[in-house]
Amino acid sequence: MTDATPAKYETLLIEKEGPVDWVTLNRPDMLNAINPTLTAELQDYFGKLYTDQSVRIVVLRGAGRAFCAGLDLKHRETSSENSSGGVVAGLRSQRAISEIVMRMRRCPQAIISLIHGPACGGGFAFALASDIRIAGTSARMNAAFIRIGLSACDIGVSYFLPRLVGVSVASELMMTGRFINADRALRVGLVSEVVDDDKLAEAARPYIDEMLTTSPLGLRLTKECLNMSVDAGSLEAAIAMEDRNQILAAQTNDFREGIAAFLQKRKPAFTNS
Repeated sequence: MTDATPAKYETLLIEKEGPVDWVTLNRPDMLNAINPTLTAELQDYFGKLYTDQSVRIVVLRGAGRAFCAGLDLKHRETSSENSSGGVVAGLRSQRAISEIVMRMRRCPQAIISLIHGPACGGGFAFALASDIRIAGTSARMNAAFIRIGLSACDIGVSYFLPRLVGVSVASELMMTGRFINADRALRVGLVSEVVDDDKLAEAARPYIDEMLTTSPLGLRLTKECLNMSVDAGSLEAAIAMEDRNQILAAQTNDFREGIAAFLQKRKPAFTNS
């Protein structure tokens, strides 16, 4: 049973379910396109997660017919930022959006994205910055930036995409701006599974349940080490991080509880201590 938190954000709906946050991009009339308010609120939400140990998993989704259609170009055309400020203002605005995906990767919580309808440009970047992606049958994703006169290398896409699907497929998608649908996304390993749109929340449940059977520290350290290992300079560097994390985790009460639960063939009762 989820409980909505007090009205805090204009463009985000946060529903608490114990240690799980269900986060809905909530501009359905604009296909959840990214405007300055949504940018600031996503920054605020993911930034605060870094030190919030009460939240273990984030499920990110979009209201209405889309996950996120990318930058709100209609807002940009009528914004004063479009006609004044030049490079300085432009870079400030650019970095504000890019900071969101950096905070998504920096936060220790596992992030599951439920993708339906368009996930374009910045919306594609949000999906790529997640840890697990589940697609609805209607999902259509693309690096839309290149179709409006920009580079396709934006908001971390050039970092995430080749690591997820390989350089060849990433080059194809980024240099053409073509859409990748749910079935192909599954074939190339971009998403974990494809389900009917109305089954997305249900499909997330097994992932949530399984992650909640892990120790809180173990889950956080796994995300951290995966982040580090993707860019590790050597096998030795990756193993050094793994060794450090295992020694830290092995000192906890949760490790002792995990061993006892395994031997007694019962579900562990982790206390994050």
